[in-house]
Amino acid sequence: MTPLLKVENLVTVFQTIEGEVRAVDGVGFHVGRGETVALVGESGCGKSVSALSIMRLVQAPAGRIASGRILLDGVNLASLSEPEMRKVRGARIAMIFQEPMTSLNPVLTVGFQIAEAVQLHRGLSRAEAWAEAVKMLELVEMPDPAERARSYPHQLSGGMRQRVMIAMALSCGPELLIADEPTTALDVTIQAQILELLDGLRVRLGMALLLITHDLGVVAERAERVLVMYAGRVVEEGPVDAVFADPRHPYTRGLLRSVPRLGRPRSKLDTIAGFVPRLTELPSGCRFRDRCDVAEVDCARLDPVLEVFADGRAAACPVTIGLRRSKA
Repeated sequence: MTPLLKVENLVTVFQTIEGEVRAVDGVGFHVGRGETVALVGESGCGKSVSALSIMRLVQAPAGRIASGRILLDGVNLASLSEPEMRKVRGARIAMIFQEPMTSLNPVLTVGFQIAEAVQLHRGLSRAEAWAEAVKMLELVEMPDPAERARSYPHQLSGGMRQRVMIAMALSCGPELLIADEPTTALDVTIQAQILELLDGLRVRLGMALLLITHDLGVVAERAERVLVMYAGRVVEEGPVDAVFADPRHPYTRGLLRSVPRLGRPRSKLDTIAGFVPRLTELPSGCRFRDRCDVAEVDCARLDPVLEVFADGRAAACPVTIGLRRSKA
């Protein structure tokens, strides 16, 4: 079956005072219809820029999509004009951002902001759009939705604001929802409610979900496939259960080791040595080699690409690939 979203060799660059940097460097992946795919990695690895590139929201002139294709049902979003993209953005593909307080207009009621999106994409009257906004707030389980629709963002709690963002994103029935750290700054109880809500709505509405997060527990519980990013590239991909049980890239192993476990003293918490390299000062060869516990001499020379194994999983590690081949 043709995937709903297919990203091919995506390169997104930014102009800095130190020169041009590739925040997303040759990234490729796909999301099937109704599927939940997680994109994970440390801060600064390119997760959010990948999402903004898909939405065509990278701010010019500093940033731009340099090359690659973003296929939504076979249509290359990267080649659409801005007026054409506006018809897609919000209607067929929508995004929930990390911090709703910076995404919502503080001087407009939340109901008005949801209704505005509905009017724009669905051509409803003002009264019909308002009724739809209240209906969407009810769908996301907002308490007293008719009353809350008249509230301003600052009058709502963090969890309520996130529900407003979800309602706005779903108001036009998108086929794909991108959720960028949707539970940031929420307490654990509200986090669980928001994630449960997203998963339920995904099943109920039949949409696909691209979940961007650094929380591997969320990935294990909610996603079907996982993509691991490091320094602008995907370094491992596969079904969540298989990747977590047998990670094939040293970076993935490091991330999994660093997850706190019940009963383990804090002093025993494993970490990945060093820091994510600056994009203007990338090491030669493998970008992870300076932090890798299995790096070899050749890792400074070989620039690994994502290689697909016989079981459909993929990893970009010369050491892992070499070991697999020698065993075969």
